[in-house]
Parts: sequence; C-alpha cells; structure tokens
Amino acid sequence: MRAALLREFHAPLRVEEVTVAAPQAGEVLVKVAASGVCGSDLKSIAGTSPVVSHLPCVLGHESAGVVEAVGPGVASVKPGDHVIIAMNGPCGRCRNCARGRAHLCSGRARMTAIMGLMADGSTRLSIGGEVVRPYIGIGSFAERAVVGEAMCVKVAEDAPLDLLALTACGVVTGVGAVLNTARVEPGSSVLVVGCGGVGLNVVQGAVLAGATTIIAADVVDAKLKLAEEFGATHTVLADDLPKQVGGIVRGGADYAFDVTGVPAVLAKAFAATQPGGTTVMVGSPAAGKNLEIPPAQLFGSRRLMGTQGGDATPARDLPMLVDLYRRGRLNLAGLVSERVPLDEINEAVEHVKSGAVARSVIVFD
Repeated sequence: MRAALLREFHAPLRVEEVTVAAPQAGEVLVKVAASGVCGSDLKSIAGTSPVVSHLPCVLGHESAGVVEAVGPGVASVKPGDHVIIAMNGPCGRCRNCARGRAHLCSGRARMTAIMGLMADGSTRLSIGGEVVRPYIGIGSFAERAVVGEAMCVKVAEDAPLDLLALTACGVVTGVGAVLNTARVEPGSSVLVVGCGGVGLNVVQGAVLAGATTIIAADVVDAKLKLAEEFGATHTVLADDLPKQVGGIVRGGADYAFDVTGVPAVLAKAFAATQPGGTTVMVGSPAAGKNLEIPPAQLFGSRRLMGTQGGDATPARDLPMLVDLYRRGRLNLAGLVSERVPLDEINEAVEHVKSGAVARSVIVFD
C-alpha cells in the first residue's frame, strides 16, 4: 500500500510503498477513505510530539474507512462495515474505565498504541524488513490501517466518510471539551480563543450546550468570520482579552477555552473569566513551556482544567456526533477547506501550518 512516512523531523513526508500484514487477534484492517490533517501531525513533523520518538512513522489519525478484514475474535465489526477510527480504544477493564473515565484508560493496548505499537509490542507495517510505526496506533495517511477492535466505531453506510473522519479528532475534541470537560450550562457566556479546526468545534459545542453569548477570538479576521458561521455571537481580534471580553460580558465570561496551545494566551483567557469561571486548556503547549497565572486570580474560585481528546468515550460520543450531523445540528461540511490526494500531503500540511484552512482532508479512492 502507499503511505506518507515521516523519515526525519523538519522534513517533508515521503509517499512510499509500505507492506501491511494481516490483522492479528482482536485487530481490524481498515481501508482508509479519508484522513484530516491535524495540528498533532504538525507537531510530529516538528519533532515536538512526545509520542513520536521512533522513525519512520506513518502519520495521520483523524480518519474513517471501510473494514476490509478482521482478525480472530473480532465480533463488533465485519468486512464491509463503515467505521470511524477513534483516537483511543478503551480496554473497559482498568480502574479508570471502571470509573467511567474511558478517555484515561491505562490498559496495555491503549498505552502501547499511543507509542505506535500493537498490544503485543510489534507493528503490522514494514518496508523491506524495516519496522514502521503508525502514529498513535493508527497511521491513517495511508491506504490502509490496522487498528485494535475497540478503536473501530461502526457508522451508517449512507453518511459521507470524508466528513465523518473529522469527528474522530477535531470535532470530538472541541465539542467534548464543552459538553464533557467543562459541562457548559444553558444561558452561559463562552469565550473561544483560536478558531481553527478544533476551535470552530468548541464554538459548535457551545451552541449545542445552549450558551447564549459565544465570543470567538483569533488573530486572523477570516477565521472570525468563519466562527460566526458556526454560531459565534461576538468576535474579537485576540489582543487585550480581559478588556475586550469585559466589554461584552460584564465581569468576564463564564467559560473560556484556549485552543492555541500558547501559555501566554491561556493566561489571558483565564484572566478573561469572571469569578467562579472555568477555563479549559484544549490546545497542548510545547514541552518545556510554563504557565504563569497570578495567584490572586484564583481567589475568585476560578478553575483551570485540561482535556484530552474532549474527554470522550468513543463508543458513546462518536455515534452521538454522527447523529447530530444527520439531524443538521452539527456542521461538518463547513470544516473542510480542501480535499487533496495523498500525493499532495505536504502541500496540505503547509496549508494547515499557515492557518489558511480550517481542515485539509486527504482522500483516497
């Protein structure tokens, strides 16, 4: 099969022929239909991802496709089924899964997948005997992917896979941060800082939660216009956030979401909340970066939280998002700025890096 490989950091991806082995027990071979280009892929290319330490690696994770084959013991999907490939496959047995925290699963299969390995510590990808790792156990910048059964969420065959692919990461992260992590209440005021692919889904999540004031902030005017299309009631160019937000909502926002991953911006978003407000760090800062917040701001009972993939349980949240899309309550088509073939992967990466697109989607025949 053809796949886009990261062979060295700070270099373009290389499309090469990769050998993919048959799925083993509990594994599923998926023919990839589409894969979104995410900020996490850019971090991997830049060498700043904590989960990419062994090269070569097939990047890509925000994906959907059609089951081509299954290994022994697989019962939830069969060849021909349409599936979204979830970012994680909870084991259902560890302490966190038992407590309803599947997004924090510590089962062996999930933990090895994060580092690009199957549960047995090997991979199903190779080039002439050279081991190739799939990014977080997926590697969807490829015509096929072998993943654990728990990572496959079956969906209806009449829904477009190039749109459903986006729910696997950007959509579930943004909407989940609102509904699962912050649990925004109806009638609330919400600030969203950073209106790229994930930020637009935070805006959508705020609409779904019943927020009445949704303030979108960014440094690019075109992104603010797009945020309005997704439900933002106010837009501001991110500068003096506490002052600008205070001019819209007296005392500050009830909830703030920083999607930039920049500690200084996160601190401003935190300062733009009112006493009792909640700030959620959605974007992940680069390793070694510190956050500075004046302790006095905490005396107002303000809360600062992190989120991991929208704190989602794939089997619960992905079908919900698909249902919302089918009912016209979730805009997926508006997230797609371009569809490109695998051979144009590096151009797509540059478009995402420049901030010129909400989402670039790699599509396969």
